[in-house]
Amino acid sequence: MNMTWDGAPPPEHVARGPLAILRVFWRGLGILLIILGGLALLLPLRLIERPLFGLHRPWTPWITQCVCRISLFWLGLAYRRSGKPMEGQGAIVANHSSWLDIFVLNAADRIYFVSKSEVAGWPGIGALARATGTLFIARDRREAKAQTDLFEERLRAGQRLLFFPEGTSTDGLRVLPFKTTLFASFFADELRPHVSVQPVTVVYHAPRGRDARTYGWWGDMEFGTHLLATLALPRHGHVEVIYHPAISVSDVANRKALAAAAEGVVRSSHGLASDEQSVNESAEI
Repeated sequence: MNMTWDGAPPPEHVARGPLAILRVFWRGLGILLIILGGLALLLPLRLIERPLFGLHRPWTPWITQCVCRISLFWLGLAYRRSGKPMEGQGAIVANHSSWLDIFVLNAADRIYFVSKSEVAGWPGIGALARATGTLFIARDRREAKAQTDLFEERLRAGQRLLFFPEGTSTDGLRVLPFKTTLFASFFADELRPHVSVQPVTVVYHAPRGRDARTYGWWGDMEFGTHLLATLALPRHGHVEVIYHPAISVSDVANRKALAAAAEGVVRSSHGLASDEQSVNESAEI
């Protein structure tokens, strides 16, 4: 991970023993087969879909959503969605806690992630990202015009783009200040009157008795280690995905105001969800 947030040391939550090994094998193999099965359907269908519809994807996003929902079910992590994904042109912004966000947000809605260009070259992950329509951008101000053109092209094709304005993942207990760079793209003359930005809050609730940061992935934590620890958990908690009312870009003065408005909504809802979890756990004890 680049541009990492460095908080307190991560929790030691690796389950051990024969049963943990069995869970890793059972869950890991199952999710791998689910993903491969989804690709086996998606790639041939995309060969038909692309020449007919171009960037507009009327069929394949349903496969991505189904694969992610089944994967979460197989893992044992329940998700609850409240609110409604917006209609019309625009983008979604969400807080970022873990690699699990990719599964959770794809399961909740048919969206297309915006990712740094380096991800395209990552073994395995890059290929999956390309197959599911991820938009890769270079974090270079000199390419701002090209970046805006890419956003406009995707939005006009009816795609709902999703990016993480924090720029890094956290321990899942907080929301970092939103970076404003990508918000500038929506203020292009061709886009501003037509698009909205919808804030989404993602809140992970750890299994009872586990560290509240169990699902967070940050700092120098290795992906492989965190993946194995997640697969090995005896039982899982749940995750909330909260869709807030969309913000019309034409109603906001500039990118900084838009980023601040979206951050405020995400932050306040994240705090309320966390407080509710604490109250419920206290009541159970």
